Amino acid sequence: MAGISIGRTGINVERNAFGVLPAQRIPLKEAAYLLKKAYDGGMGYFDTARAYTDSEDKLNAAFSGMREKVVIATKSGARTGQGVWDDLHESLKRLGTDYIDVYQPHNPSFCPRPGDESGIYDVLLKAKEQGKIRVIGITNHRLDVATEAVDSGLYETLQFPLSYLSGEKELALAKSCEEKNVGFIAMKALSGGLITNAKAACAWIMRTNNVVPIWGIQRESELDEFLGYIQNPPELDKELEELIEADRIALDGEFCRGCGYCCPCPQGIVIHMAARASLLLRRAPLSMMLSENGRNIMKQAEKCTGCGLCKTKCPYGLDTPALLKKNCQDYREVLAGKPM
Repeated sequence: MAGISIGRTGINVERNAFGVLPAQRIPLKEAAYLLKKAYDGGMGYFDTARAYTDSEDKLNAAFSGMREKVVIATKSGARTGQGVWDDLHESLKRLGTDYIDVYQPHNPSFCPRPGDESGIYDVLLKAKEQGKIRVIGITNHRLDVATEAVDSGLYETLQFPLSYLSGEKELALAKSCEEKNVGFIAMKALSGGLITNAKAACAWIMRTNNVVPIWGIQRESELDEFLGYIQNPPELDKELEELIEADRIALDGEFCRGCGYCCPCPQGIVIHMAARASLLLRRAPLSMMLSENGRNIMKQAEKCTGCGLCKTKCPYGLDTPALLKKNCQDYREVLAGKPM
């Protein structure tokens, strides 16, 4: 795959980025090995966040002594200027660096602006002036906030979900970024695991001119597949187009993307798993949802009171209590031996 310039940032990377979130689940030594292998295989952009537990420490372990050779993006979920300032310095310490390439407010419910009550953007400007960050970006799952951020001209990059399951509004947002020279960093290119053919996902997203997809990687086999696409970019042939169309039909309508912003639930329900149970039973190994852990997740989901708190927090406007009810019913039928 050819490299790409990320919007107007002046940063050039291979169009195949490493999402470090899943690396939280593996030991430091194993994570550092994968990160180094990714770099050696051509990946240059590594995405993490202050919220991803020890992932910044793992990047430090992997790239100590070669910081200038990689592009590191991280995020702050703080909602005040002081909170962002504190997160930034904690990230700098954990990453073992004196600067961060791309720094982003992490999915705020509003678009931070200079002089607003939050003080977030003012802190980002101050940090950039001091050389602690190179690029001010933003991540979001809300179309209205993302659109406002792009139109504002305040942000050099936008990180937003994009896959071949995306609708016309999401595609229009990506096009707007291209027109305004805002770098588009695509998360959820596998739609939270609902897309099971990485080759098709990669071939589709590479047709765009300005999008850098982030692949969440935990296993060496996953990394090897994406590194293979650097040397041999997949083409969107008739077979893959037919697969994509079949997926679009199968996943038409409302479905949970698994972002997790609806949590925590007052009843302790793991909503972003339970609300996708039907789809996961169809598209993932049955053992995942029928394991003891899967059964416990769905048993807890039966306790939904319909309070609607999750619905108010869903960036996609889903009726999550209704989705939970439907998925619990489907799950009961599978346990009873009925086919999906």
